[in-house]
Amino acid sequence: MSNQVVLWSMIIVPWLTLFFMKKEEIKRFMPVALFSVITSIVIVEVGQTLGWWIVRETAYPLKTVSYLFGLNPVMTIWLFHFLYGRFWRYVAIDLILNFGFVFLFLVHFIASRGITQRLDITPLQNVLLSTLHGVLLYGYQMWQEGVLVRSKRTNVSAIMQPVLAKPIPQNEEDEGL
Repeated sequence: MSNQVVLWSMIIVPWLTLFFMKKEEIKRFMPVALFSVITSIVIVEVGQTLGWWIVRETAYPLKTVSYLFGLNPVMTIWLFHFLYGRFWRYVAIDLILNFGFVFLFLVHFIASRGITQRLDITPLQNVLLSTLHGVLLYGYQMWQEGVLVRSKRTNVSAIMQPVLAKPIPQNEEDEGL
């Protein structure tokens, strides 16, 4: 099997698994999946600039590794589907998956095919980086769902609010139309 087939299958095949998930769940976790793609692209770019790894082959015509556009967001959606709301279980499973991703997928499968080459980062450092990335994603999802948003103060008088923030009195609402 050619590297191009492998690279393109890492983009297309994971998206097909989402047919087994409810549409509401996909919509709920798509923002964190897209955030995962963006932050992962930044990590890959920084890693290339700092000489941690080299990407030797990409899915034509892309310039970055293809698993960022298929495998990465879909795995993020599935991971959050099963584990969101249970932080420590999420971190433990994410750590296990990161070990498998780095040691089996990146080091043995992808590197053995000549797609990437690890230079100045150990696999253990890569696992730590991936796990910290997972914690960032969890925090983002909490923020996205409003868990990290401060509650409104209820003891503020309506007189002290800016004009645009004041509620419209019932009798004025009907006259304006």
